[in-house]
Amino acid sequence: MPSLGADMEAGTLAEWLVAPGDRVKRGDIVAVVETQKGAIEIEIFEGGTVERLEAEIGQKLPVGAPLALIRGAGEAASEMTPAPAAPKPAAATVPEPAAPRLVEATVSATGVAASPAARALAAERGVDLFKLAGTGPSGAIVLTDVEAAGPATRAAETAAIPERPTDPRAEMRKAIAAAMAKSKREIPHYYLFHRIDLQAATDWLAARNAARPPEERLLMGALIAKATALAALGAKAVNGHYTEEGFRQADAVHLGLAVSLRGGGLIAPAIRNAHALSLDGMMAAMRDVVARARAGRLRSSEMTDGTLTLSSLGEKGVEAMAGIIYPPQVALVAFGTPMPDAVPHGDEVAVRETVTVSLAADHRASDGRIGAKFLAEIDRQLQHPEEL
Repeated sequence: MPSLGADMEAGTLAEWLVAPGDRVKRGDIVAVVETQKGAIEIEIFEGGTVERLEAEIGQKLPVGAPLALIRGAGEAASEMTPAPAAPKPAAATVPEPAAPRLVEATVSATGVAASPAARALAAERGVDLFKLAGTGPSGAIVLTDVEAAGPATRAAETAAIPERPTDPRAEMRKAIAAAMAKSKREIPHYYLFHRIDLQAATDWLAARNAARPPEERLLMGALIAKATALAALGAKAVNGHYTEEGFRQADAVHLGLAVSLRGGGLIAPAIRNAHALSLDGMMAAMRDVVARARAGRLRSSEMTDGTLTLSSLGEKGVEAMAGIIYPPQVALVAFGTPMPDAVPHGDEVAVRETVTVSLAADHRASDGRIGAKFLAEIDRQLQHPEEL
């Protein structure tokens, strides 16, 4: 069971996508695990043949518990007896994930789409699947939907106190609370704020989109994400992870994008190698990851690979925000809502589009001077949108 975030202690196996005897390669999706933040597709980190499945559907397992046993190339079945103290987990993140694969729930003869784990629990509790609204991909019923419905009422237990139903949104808030409390308790945050003149980027974007159909137009968020990634590539002290061994710089920028989920909650899947994407590539990646986050189809690598997080309030937020670092990362960049303001422009004062950007950074990895240079570089990048 891989760790899919600093706040994760356990996960529930929802589906197996492989069986004993199947050959797998690095990057293949082999299982679906349900966590407090939704259903996550689990990738394999090493190729071979599935020897046996160690975990059962519906089973809740702590992080690090074995899911399956994989026989590597050249290994005989007799060599695969696992040592009790150090079992080899099958699922973990990989540096280069394969193309996304849609995980669909099974549909019964009655036409109800539900995951196997959800069906098993519903049968155990006597829950009518027809009466549930699914929150999984394409409206499928997942384990948390059945848990939220509560246990079936038995005639012989009418006097018993009913079990409190589990609210998936409340569970996600608990996960967020745990991670953010840990962050503020253990990470010495420092904060910087900077106002950026966004008019050049706004004008360039309008000209670029003028001849494009709506589905191909760029949003300001793509420019902000690319500028942030490029600036982070040169400011290595804000891009990486802080672990028990100290700060480890990242060689690439895997930009975590804070996504607000429908019905409440927040998740920040990573866009890998964000610094190397074109603006069109960044826009496509952002649309893809937001859609899959809201549909519950994220991959394990997207939950663990982030080296820096970007949060943007868009056009319906407030002027500025101060973020909280998501461990083990060491920085979070937050953009407020763009708005017109009177700012110096040449020898005059003019009303121009502006935005306030903030940096929350870990003082163990960087200091104010480094953070200020980083924000200044984001500003410089946005003054030349044609170069992004």
